[in-house]
Amino acid sequence: MTELPKTFDPAAIESRWYEHWERNGLFRPERPGAEPWTIVNPPPNVTGSLHIGHALDNTLQDILVRHARLKGKDALWVVGTDHAGIATQMVVERNLASQGVKRTDMTRDEFVANVWEWKAQSGGQITRQLRRLGCSMDWANERFTMDPSFSAAVIKVFVQLHREGLLYRDKRLVNWDPGLGTAISDLEVETREVQGKFWHLTYPLADGSGHISVATTRPETMLADMAVAVHPDDARYVDFVGKQVRLPITGRLIPIVADEHADPELGSGAVKITPGHDFNDFEVGRRAGIEARDMLNMLDAKARVTQTADGLIPAELVGVDRFEARKLVIGMLEADGALERVEDRVIQTPFGDRSGVVIEPWLTDQWYVDAATLAQPAIEAVRSGRIRIVPKTWEKTFFNWMENIQPWCVSRQLWWGHRIPAWYADDGRVFVAETAEEAQAEAGEGVGLQQDEDVLDTWFSSALWPFATMGWPETDDRTLGGRYPNDVLVSGFDILFFWDARMMMQGLHFMEDVPFRTLYLHGLVRAADGSKMSKSKGNTVDPLGLIDRYGADALRFFMAAMESQGRDIKMDEKRVEGYRNFATKLWNAARFCQVNGIGGSDHLEPPAATLAVNKWVIAETVRTVQAVDLALTEYRFDAAANAIYQFVWSQFCDWYLELIKPVSSAVERGRIDTETKAVAGWVLDQVLVLLHPFMPFITEELWHGLKPGRSELIVAQWPMPDARALDPAAGAEVEWLIRLVSEVRAARTGLNVPPGARLALHARDASAETVERLRRQAPAIARLARVDLADGVAPTGGAAQVVVEEATFVLPLEGVIDLGAERARLSKGIAAAKKERDSLAGRLNNPSFVERAKPEAVEKARADYAEKAAEAERLSAALARLG
Repeated sequence: MTELPKTFDPAAIESRWYEHWERNGLFRPERPGAEPWTIVNPPPNVTGSLHIGHALDNTLQDILVRHARLKGKDALWVVGTDHAGIATQMVVERNLASQGVKRTDMTRDEFVANVWEWKAQSGGQITRQLRRLGCSMDWANERFTMDPSFSAAVIKVFVQLHREGLLYRDKRLVNWDPGLGTAISDLEVETREVQGKFWHLTYPLADGSGHISVATTRPETMLADMAVAVHPDDARYVDFVGKQVRLPITGRLIPIVADEHADPELGSGAVKITPGHDFNDFEVGRRAGIEARDMLNMLDAKARVTQTADGLIPAELVGVDRFEARKLVIGMLEADGALERVEDRVIQTPFGDRSGVVIEPWLTDQWYVDAATLAQPAIEAVRSGRIRIVPKTWEKTFFNWMENIQPWCVSRQLWWGHRIPAWYADDGRVFVAETAEEAQAEAGEGVGLQQDEDVLDTWFSSALWPFATMGWPETDDRTLGGRYPNDVLVSGFDILFFWDARMMMQGLHFMEDVPFRTLYLHGLVRAADGSKMSKSKGNTVDPLGLIDRYGADALRFFMAAMESQGRDIKMDEKRVEGYRNFATKLWNAARFCQVNGIGGSDHLEPPAATLAVNKWVIAETVRTVQAVDLALTEYRFDAAANAIYQFVWSQFCDWYLELIKPVSSAVERGRIDTETKAVAGWVLDQVLVLLHPFMPFITEELWHGLKPGRSELIVAQWPMPDARALDPAAGAEVEWLIRLVSEVRAARTGLNVPPGARLALHARDASAETVERLRRQAPAIARLARVDLADGVAPTGGAAQVVVEEATFVLPLEGVIDLGAERARLSKGIAAAKKERDSLAGRLNNPSFVERAKPEAVEKARADYAEKAAEAERLSAALARLG
């Protein structure tokens, strides 16, 4: 057996083991007849690199996959990347621009070829980084959303939805990103508070009988106004409804309409209606009988002023950027006497989350999915429990969004992506088909066709991920070989509607079953102060840097231990460092076992045990297995991680290995008993298997270090908790021993007893059972507590007293410490701690401090209070022990 190195070095083992696992196909071992278990990875953007959110999301998935694999299941983790239409096109266009080339300098086919070339050279960065994290994905079957087979599924879905009347072309308002030149979804719009203005305008009545006042944050849009709305119950405007106003600048005549959108309490109670450039106004316009095709559009794709259909916009404004046009329009209104006043206002302004430019509601022809119809089966699936959302608190949000869902705009004005399978004839007819040949056959011979220039929204294709990655539609098997539905989906809550809900809709419609049985939504990883991480704030954390410093195992364990359902995670590098120390402690424990002839076990079942300490540790191991199994079943990653942590650190390392040292130390190696060696080796094996999903690298290394030549830990067998291994009497005795030693140690520390001093230990009022325990455990008590058991009554004089169960244990201290000085020290310390505690309590009970102070100052005061309160209690307990 090769001796384990003295120092645990994560970097030395991580790449070696990952390469071994992948090269030997151990992420998807051959298991004919095994129960299938499937999870799909939220496909990261092909442009992406590993960020801290990826580290959390993928760690949680890998824990579940490795656990299922250890349970003997045919565990499949589907991996792949998303073609990321907008993001990828932006990256490639920037690369081209650095060479002095514009996308429009080449043909569409040339540009797409350039994207594929970029992907081949640079598109695999995030998959390499996922390997560094230890993700045990099925790389042999890696997918890409632009793979030919996947594209075939996307096209089939589009065509079928169109034929069923669930996908259609319509003229509606969309969120238009002038920077990218494409429509984007509501979910890709980031609302920010911007300092702006509220302009109050006068619109004269066409009959000359007066005027009406309106207010707007976007005065340039008045160039496309088509109505003024007032509330039907607003008595001020009863006689105005049905009249017309003549717009300043354009002279357009527009009606005054009654609509409940107008709020009588807001401003003048009258609002200008620009249906082609505002989502609320669009609905008001439709209620007023204005067809979408007749709504005026005053901006082009670059958000420059364009002439409206009625030709009334002054020529000097045409072609001017929207914000420059705003200045010119304000000047014109002022010159016409139509500008009443201007207020400063904070405006909720929409920005494109990728381009960073202000979004324009823009009237355009796009392709839409009837999301309201597709949402109904998904709503029912969650209500009935066919899909379980964890934490359950997210259900309310899910139902609210799904029950109010709007048509889903699925077309994007890009070159990179799945091109929409629709062909247009010169006479306006549209033919939707899976191939150009099918469209031509439907149109008839000799009819010229032109394919739609747009591509599909990236989320349209990724919605098919759970089944298109499995070979659909080439197979008619709705279960896809037992792989559909997936067992669980792990996702950040921020893509619940981007992706998760859309998979539900598409899966239920095309596969006639839910795409996954459980949806686990985790929180966000935030900065240490709780704020959201962002590059602009400079508070992002590079997970690869953390791996370099502390190892992948430590980062993974941090993510699991901090993942508490329904809560975000505060990044804390000190905790990551602490879990690196945990790994080191485990490493040292394994070295201790190895040096003392303890190796890996040959059996899954616990060895026979007669010694109380061995019965106790077997029982604690079984309880830990049960706790971890239950926690993972309930997706309580924090509870599972903490159960393992507490067992390994406290019970196994701090107590069990210490308790067995007298019989397995190097000095007495010849007397080491076979039972203890077998039990210790078995327990350590169970520890490694339990910990493997969380810390795969160190556990695999130790697994082979303790027993070379055996099969890899990644495909070992999960422990089988056996209640028959529990021995209440043995457990009670060892727990008593631990409490006694802990109390004596606390007394020694609290009273400043020199570490090397050996004390006499007298037992008073001890039961027969306690006396027998003292006899059996005397060697352990003597060594761990640094005491010698004494017979007879304790001598008079100063002594420390500790109580464990019915017995009082007396430790004479005469001649060991200065009792008077110690009492004085403790009394002084108690008084000081209480004074500081009470002062802090006063501050915390002062509403003025709690409400006005910075949150971090309040948090520090609370932490200081808890520290001083604990110190006062500890010192008081030490003084009380002196008796």
